[in-house]
Amino acid sequence: MRKPLEIPELTATEAEALDGFYRTTRVVRLRTRAQIVLLAGEQRLTAPAIAPIVREDEETVRRWLKRWLAEGIAGLQDRPMPGGPAKLTDAYRERLLAVVRQRPRSLGEPYSLWTLQRLADYLAEVTGLRLSYETVRVALKAGGIVLSRPQHTVTSPDPEYQVKRRRSSRPVTTSQRATPSTMPMSST
Repeated sequence: MRKPLEIPELTATEAEALDGFYRTTRVVRLRTRAQIVLLAGEQRLTAPAIAPIVREDEETVRRWLKRWLAEGIAGLQDRPMPGGPAKLTDAYRERLLAVVRQRPRSLGEPYSLWTLQRLADYLAEVTGLRLSYETVRVALKAGGIVLSRPQHTVTSPDPEYQVKRRRSSRPVTTSQRATPSTMPMSST
């Protein structure tokens, strides 16, 4: 069994700072971390006793208590995540939503429907910022727009096309069909 992690009793300023942090933060993760330290420092609870209260694993509770001991209240904040900053800006998102609501031909493009690839390519030309098709899809979905596959339709410049099309798309009944078994045969 592990030796319990001893947290010294909180001073009045530490308790006040943690309580203020707990009450003012809206980020649930940070609030839980402050609660862990408050339970350990004020009520003298151990990690195994705190874990079910905050619905975290004992190791998680120990990790945040160790960070508190090493760094204080600043240790409860999220550390910077690896990787570069997000390329998708609010201005790009607004431009994307404005562009997708317009017809491509009205913007001088040679096609009539938007696809993710076409949107990404068009915005790369206009903004100079190349984003992946998946990033464009996620941004559209966040804006309440989902692109579906283009539905190709056949049209004709023939003025009678619609009449012919309706005629050809009517279901054929058995009386209109000539089947070998129902065709009259001559007996001569």
